[in-house]
Amino acid sequence: MLLVSLISYIDRNTLALLAPTILQETGLSAEQYGWIISAFSIAYMLGNPTWGKLLDRYGLRAGMFVSVGFWTLASAAHAFATGFWSFAAARIALGFGEGATFPGGLRTAVQTLPESKRSRGIAVSYSGGSLGAVVTPLIVTPVAAAVGWRGAFWFTGLIGVLWLIVWAFVSRRDDIRRTPAPIGKTSAPGPKWKDGALWAFMAAYALGALPLGFILYGTSIYLSRALGGSQLEIGKVLWVPPLGWEVGYFVWGWILDRRVNPIANKRATYTWIFAALALLSLPLAAAHRLAAIGWTPLLLALFFEMFIASGFVMVSLHYATEVYTSAHAGLIAGIGAGSWGAAVALFMPRFGRLFDQQQWEQAFLIATVIPLAGFALWWLCSRSRPRFA
Repeated sequence: MLLVSLISYIDRNTLALLAPTILQETGLSAEQYGWIISAFSIAYMLGNPTWGKLLDRYGLRAGMFVSVGFWTLASAAHAFATGFWSFAAARIALGFGEGATFPGGLRTAVQTLPESKRSRGIAVSYSGGSLGAVVTPLIVTPVAAAVGWRGAFWFTGLIGVLWLIVWAFVSRRDDIRRTPAPIGKTSAPGPKWKDGALWAFMAAYALGALPLGFILYGTSIYLSRALGGSQLEIGKVLWVPPLGWEVGYFVWGWILDRRVNPIANKRATYTWIFAALALLSLPLAAAHRLAAIGWTPLLLALFFEMFIASGFVMVSLHYATEVYTSAHAGLIAGIGAGSWGAAVALFMPRFGRLFDQQQWEQAFLIATVIPLAGFALWWLCSRSRPRFA
């Protein structure tokens, strides 16, 4: 499951990495690129709960085989894209198929591990995503240099096929082959749309972690158009920012386990942690000015921002499972990932338009303010449910 989440991020980030070359060859604008990312994000938002239900009903073996097979075809289909609509169609198919990634990881941990090891299993399977963002430029850049950007998408299709072969053998295990029994009902109520705590969770997750999408999907275009970087130069350094995301998963997980779990007054603790995360997001506003000094200060600023944004993900998930209990973890994970996808879909076209207009500083400023809004909305909405489950 770590490998499948890693592959999913290689597939989705290959377009972001090669965007300077693809946009130049196809004549697409950065705003059109933003709409293509938006199409992926909307499909991803819808795919998460859909695949979660299918995996619960039909089991992991068949469900993951169908989903990964579907998105592998979608990834390879990018090699045939020639313009806006063909890229958008390929991204919609890819986004919907990849919606099974994290529900599958969570379902696997719950189904195959004892309760004492499930959190570590979830952390391992989820961390493949950030690791995939790290390795994509290191793996795909030389492939694209050798066989072109279309050949790079054939390569992403190939690694999906290799995973399917591995899965055909690994999934023979009895605990994978069986269709899971439904999780029993608990006394704690699940998320309801009228519940302020649910909106607090979505605001913190989607808006607090929005810079992850901004950096993942926008950095290559920024380095190319604003700083004059070549595709090869970009590929050599684009692994640096998502490394902060990978490190952040484990650092914030350790902080939450050691510093938050034993505390009785959890809402006050969440308040100051979210406030600290929002304030620590502020340096992103200076990223464009740091670029005038050199690439290294810029990359370190982006690394730090992705580290902070991963904190929003971890803390918001911890908050939601405290409110609704871990019995609803699957639904919580789907809602969180879906709300983030919706935020990315909403804002990426705007960022693309700013990039077309070369308003770099304004784009970074908006990406900085959004986590502050996420914290403010969390604080306002979370007051309606002061007691934790």
